[in-house]
Amino acid sequence: MKSAPGRWVSGDAFFDRVDELDQLEGLVSEGNHVLLTGQRRMGKTSVARKLGARLKRKGWGLVITDIEGARDEEDAVSTIGSAVCGLASVRPKLLARAKRWLGERVGTVEELEALDFRVKFRAMLTEDTWRRRGHDVVALCADHPERVLLVVDELPIFLARLLRRDRGVERADEFLSWLREAFQFDYERPPVLLVSGSIGLVPLVERLGIPDRINYLHSVRLGPWPRKIAVECLERLAAEYDLSLDPGAASAVCDRLGIGIPEHVQSFFVWLRFSTGVRASRKISIKDVEEVYRNDMLGPAGQGKLSHYDTRLRDALGDARSYEVARTILAEAATQGVFTAAARRALAAQCSDQGDEIDDPRISLILAILVHDGYLEMWHDGYRFLSGWLRDWWTFRSGHHVPFKDRPAPPRRTRIGY
Repeated sequence: MKSAPGRWVSGDAFFDRVDELDQLEGLVSEGNHVLLTGQRRMGKTSVARKLGARLKRKGWGLVITDIEGARDEEDAVSTIGSAVCGLASVRPKLLARAKRWLGERVGTVEELEALDFRVKFRAMLTEDTWRRRGHDVVALCADHPERVLLVVDELPIFLARLLRRDRGVERADEFLSWLREAFQFDYERPPVLLVSGSIGLVPLVERLGIPDRINYLHSVRLGPWPRKIAVECLERLAAEYDLSLDPGAASAVCDRLGIGIPEHVQSFFVWLRFSTGVRASRKISIKDVEEVYRNDMLGPAGQGKLSHYDTRLRDALGDARSYEVARTILAEAATQGVFTAAARRALAAQCSDQGDEIDDPRISLILAILVHDGYLEMWHDGYRFLSGWLRDWWTFRSGHHVPFKDRPAPPRRTRIGY
């Protein structure tokens, strides 16, 4: 087993997820469209690709595409179309149709090769045609001799980008409606859609007031590794690199991380492995775990590795004020161990006193997003961090935070009557 943090993995680098893969295969085999959810770095992309490879061995057609970089609807559809062009049985039909579509716009087209398909397909798409041409692309998947699984990764990030454009909410609504219609059409051999992303799709559509646009997707949440699996992964990695773990060293790693986020387990091992190289030692002790956590995981390198949690939070919340409130909630939870009900009331009172648009229902929505995306979990009468590493990182960057218990109460407003 090879260590491979920071990217999707396959082959020897892929570990566990047997139950999740069995569940997903069962759902997809029965024709269910799937939304694969879970907090960041949980391995959603790796699991989706592993599922696709498993189904491909059983005769399924597989199309995998990532639309994170798409700037608009035409970009997204051309990216999906280019991926579909990779299906050998579909490619000639799609190229022939695209040639005809392009001819309608620019006149006679002598030749259209798969190599330059995406560029030319994108050029022929307009605000008026992307829905129709995109539907045609999905329909061609139904012509494949076997069922087709189409994996669309980072759909929520693409939608978040659309929301920053003119008519953003309307355009996000239109794109999701098109996707639903395209995959619910009455095909003889309908393709199956699996979507995932590093920000939550469910909180995003709920925030926009359009949750029904994804009600055809069967939601499967990918959770953290149990402690036993995380320890087993560390032991397998140590054996692969001819290292030995002192008794309790693997458990010490789990204690520091708090939960078994696969990428975080892998990252911790990489730093431990590097430390043994510096010391020319083949043993990893509990002392090594503590030193690596303090100097590397919480040092500049580790700080940079977690910075995406902040940028993705801004995308998930959508507006600057909600983002500021979320950061305050996280700072309170990190420095005090829990964001209590009392702190929540104090935050709501503070926002109200400032004439802010953030009211208690809005705070509830922000908390729901923080829970869905894996920052916090409900704990007694409040919320606490799931990840010890993320908590300690947020504590470090919240040095100027004043706990709500130490803040003066906001002045009471008095009404003047006549």
